[in-house]
Amino acid sequence: MLVLTYICRRVAASKKEKPDLQKKVHEVPHKPGVYLMRDRFNRVIYVGKARDLRKRVSSYFLPSKLAQADLKTRAMLDATWDFETHTVRSDAESVLFEGKLIKEYRPRYNISFRDDKRFLVVRVDLSEEWPRFRLARFKKDDGSRYFGPYAHAGALRQTLNFMRKRFGVLTFGRGAPTERELKSSTYQVPVRLSETSAEQYRERVAQACEFLEGKSREMITALEEQMRTAAEKMDFEKMADVQALADALHLSDAPRVMECFDISNISTTHVVASMVCFRDGVPDKNNYRRYRVRTVKGQDDFASMAEVVRRRYSRILLEARAADSDAAEFSQENAFEAVARYRATASVAEPEAGKRDACPTNEKQAQSYVRLPDLIIVDGGKGQLSSACRELQRLGLHELPIIGLAKEHEEIYRPGRALPLRLPMDSPALRLLQRIRDEAHRFANAYHQLLMKKRVEESILDDCPGVSQNRKSLLLQRFGSVNRLRKATIDEIAATEGIGRKLAEDVHLFLQRH
Repeated sequence: MLVLTYICRRVAASKKEKPDLQKKVHEVPHKPGVYLMRDRFNRVIYVGKARDLRKRVSSYFLPSKLAQADLKTRAMLDATWDFETHTVRSDAESVLFEGKLIKEYRPRYNISFRDDKRFLVVRVDLSEEWPRFRLARFKKDDGSRYFGPYAHAGALRQTLNFMRKRFGVLTFGRGAPTERELKSSTYQVPVRLSETSAEQYRERVAQACEFLEGKSREMITALEEQMRTAAEKMDFEKMADVQALADALHLSDAPRVMECFDISNISTTHVVASMVCFRDGVPDKNNYRRYRVRTVKGQDDFASMAEVVRRRYSRILLEARAADSDAAEFSQENAFEAVARYRATASVAEPEAGKRDACPTNEKQAQSYVRLPDLIIVDGGKGQLSSACRELQRLGLHELPIIGLAKEHEEIYRPGRALPLRLPMDSPALRLLQRIRDEAHRFANAYHQLLMKKRVEESILDDCPGVSQNRKSLLLQRFGSVNRLRKATIDEIAATEGIGRKLAEDVHLFLQRH
């Protein structure tokens, strides 16, 4: 019976007309990811990765591509009846995802993807008179030395470039140094390559091998010193991106601590917001916050901005008030002045932290240190800024500096000013604001994608027989996620309120199969 069913399906599939996949290509995004080619029986026959999915996938269906393709690619394209794509966050992630899918599906048009075969390795054949450092995809039992594998190809090529300049070793190519290499200034350290014997050159190779192994302590110490010097220079430059901002906005002090808000409402299902904190011009990720908008229905950026600003700074005030020894006096003061007084009387203070600190009074509070920022930035124009300002005034924080940054023309809106401020596009102050705004946007979108992914994962329970919406909620409340529920035993599932033994067995079996 199974054989008959299989034959019927193959006959039916053979009668289907091959779809026009060029139309589907236009729906593919310009993002990094992985693509899967499927045949007429919906089997995966090829898995590939791309930095730009649309460019890569569309290239397969160009007439010129088919005409120039090798026999293997032609056969694969002839057998392809459909494709699907999956986006990822980076090119490195696409490499890992590609390997996972190849191992899972074992497509016939892919070369076998073993553990480290696709990542680059560095190969040096010490039996050669003039050993060269070359890149390879495979480790072979040929007597050569191999280093790696390395997932980041760009960083590896930069490392080889550094080795050429620092050790004067040859990379790529074969044999003795060419005339061009002998004249190149790249290989003239510490002695001219033309004046170096093959034996002396092998000493350079040995030093470079030690460097790749991480054994060259002297070299690593020198590199660390260079990194420290560069970091100090960068810190100075960043403190100068901060002072320029203070000058542009006519602030009395440089804004050491800045907090920026962004709303992400790609869909009405999840409206979320982010707050990122920059301290001395660099991200302070320990103080990042993310919010799910609770009180706003639909897509209303103004109301959403008001909610998250209110929640952020009312919390700071409540924490400062709870920690203050004289709560009665605190409640009678102007909120801004109260936080400043609390900072002045606190027994533990951050050195030179500024006048807006809400400082801890014991070791436990010091771990969750909070303070009012020197500058608030909201992503948006007049509407978002006005909404945020109203909430600050209600909290008594009207003295806090705040601006809005509208993305379209990079205009800076300030309270009480009708016309926006426009800074030159190469202004250090504007570049700093853009960096903060873009980080808030990235953080908000990442949270939104996380919630959407979780919702998609949870939707699998909708197809499980016997699981109503109420039982679905009970299971998710108990286990937190579908992934944890999938790992639970039947007894653990049955212990959930409203879930009997029989249903627990059904849920467990369903999740193992799906």
